[in-house]
Amino acid sequence: MTVKPLVLASSSPYRRALLARLGLAFECASPDVDEQPRPGEPAAELAERLARNKARALQKAFPAHWIIGSDQVATLPDGTFLSKPGDHGNARRQLARSSGETVTFHTGLALLDSASGRISSLCEPYRVHFRTLSDRDIEHYLLAETPYDCAGSFKMEGLGISLFRALEGRDPNTLVGLPLMALIDLLQENGLDLLAVAYRNSSRD
Repeated sequence: MTVKPLVLASSSPYRRALLARLGLAFECASPDVDEQPRPGEPAAELAERLARNKARALQKAFPAHWIIGSDQVATLPDGTFLSKPGDHGNARRQLARSSGETVTFHTGLALLDSASGRISSLCEPYRVHFRTLSDRDIEHYLLAETPYDCAGSFKMEGLGISLFRALEGRDPNTLVGLPLMALIDLLQENGLDLLAVAYRNSSRD
């Protein structure tokens, strides 16, 4: 079985940690992509388009690889986008707006065969139902975990779980930024026997 080298088109440590769970060897590279939405572009379409663009941006640098692109767009019920807050004030405002609401995370995923140019993509949704949060709750959480580089202003794999009353979706990894179940589907559709390769890699250690 011929396995193409795998590249993750991302500098995110969260996505890198998720992909490492599959036991596959891979490289990481950061693509240069314009992430601005088009006028009136729905969140799901934006996330999938950016995932495809990120994978394609690395095609020349990695001409005989499988390249994984992923991007995430979070929206409030009124359609407002929630980006990475960047600082404490923005994070506080985001969580105040999310309090008692359902936030949808649209995670785009693409797998590009850079040799043939064949690309497969999808958008995986995941919904987060927030508890009603007091100003004190929000302040204590932000000071404890400082999630300023995370869309939605929380880290689900950490203390952020305390902010939710329910989670809704196929794969909780989607919320962190890389839908592993969907990625496994795409890899298998492209001929990768994941368990066999992971076993072979582990046997070399």
